[in-house]
Amino acid sequence: MTKTRSRYQPPKAPATLPLDLPWPLLGNLSPQLFMRRYWHQCPLLVRQAIPAFALSKNAGFPLLSPISDKALFGYACDGLSEARLVEAKPWRLHHGPFKKKEIPATSQRDWTLLIQGVEARHPAAAHVLSWFRFIPDARLDDLMISIAGIGGGVGPHVDSYDVFLIQMEGRRRWKISGQADLGLRPHLPLKILARFKPEQEWVLEPGDLLYLPPNIAHEGVALDDGCQTWSVGFRSPSYRELLSEGLWRLAESLEADPALAAIYADPNQEASLDPARLPTQLEDEIRQRIQSLSFDQNPSFINGIAAYLSEPKPQAIFTPPDPLLSPRALGASLKKRALVPHPQTRLLIRNETVFCNGDAVTEGQDLATIKAWQTLAQHHHFARERMQKSSKNKGLSTIHAEELDGSVNPPLIAKNNSLYEAYCFGWLLLQ
Repeated sequence: MTKTRSRYQPPKAPATLPLDLPWPLLGNLSPQLFMRRYWHQCPLLVRQAIPAFALSKNAGFPLLSPISDKALFGYACDGLSEARLVEAKPWRLHHGPFKKKEIPATSQRDWTLLIQGVEARHPAAAHVLSWFRFIPDARLDDLMISIAGIGGGVGPHVDSYDVFLIQMEGRRRWKISGQADLGLRPHLPLKILARFKPEQEWVLEPGDLLYLPPNIAHEGVALDDGCQTWSVGFRSPSYRELLSEGLWRLAESLEADPALAAIYADPNQEASLDPARLPTQLEDEIRQRIQSLSFDQNPSFINGIAAYLSEPKPQAIFTPPDPLLSPRALGASLKKRALVPHPQTRLLIRNETVFCNGDAVTEGQDLATIKAWQTLAQHHHFARERMQKSSKNKGLSTIHAEELDGSVNPPLIAKNNSLYEAYCFGWLLLQ
């Protein structure tokens, strides 16, 4: 009797990751050692990073990817995920959403379908992503899945970000190079290297992983029908991008600064023979105001950058819950249920402030609500028992120690409570 092949069911990572223990996912390195030796420095190939694939294959029942071809094609067509179709020979690039007939059959050659943000579409992808939370959330981009026919790929190229490439179905041949020549082929819809000179080459099978830091030239080519590679990417914004966002938000905060509302005055201005020249006094006054802002110490500037890094991806869609519970009903539900972030919600902590989807959600909130948001940001789960455990175990490190005595009551859920507002926006889900 022929048995149906099972799909791999990735486990969700524990709330507290064991950072000092060896992980198969990292080649039996601990996360601490991986970050010290490889992160942002050099590539790492890990065979059987997910041992379940090799164990099942040896038992005669190879596992399939957690997500079917049909489901991935559906994501590419429904308009809720960013999707691209790359065709080789010749190179062509198409942007979704697609119609079903526009996506090649897996038996066809030389094509790749790329789907971004799959962690928001399928729990298996979210579970895989949870194992990478030993890297700061501020650096996370998303989990992208590529599915391809034989020969499919996006050509030799270079990325400016860190990426973990996990083979989930079929085989893919990877070639990499540390070459300095990053010139591109002209007149193509993709950034393909003109002179790629591979230095290392591997064939990855299901369960294998390849980590690549930024600026390593690489090319992956599918060797089997329906080849699936899961890419966990970590963004590296430029300093120009970060500073621009921080300055933009700082400019908004200046509206509330009464000292800057004063009108420029020059009662000592003398008659000038050169009226076209900017007055020296005006320059000096502006410099003094700029120096008084102390950008590097100004909380509005740094908080603005934190808020920017907590913004969801542009394609994120949040839907209010249906039915929408009243504040009283939500508070009652939290006695047995929990609040969790929507898969596309981003949470960051700076000092005692929590940022959610670009907003400082703890400003003006009571201590219990601040602690609840801290718990959500750190554990992606909030329930009354979680808050009590966090208080006892000092899990909320930015709250003062004298406040961590377990005496703080659960947050009062009201219309002006930021937890309730985030629930109404669909940023937080009741689980």
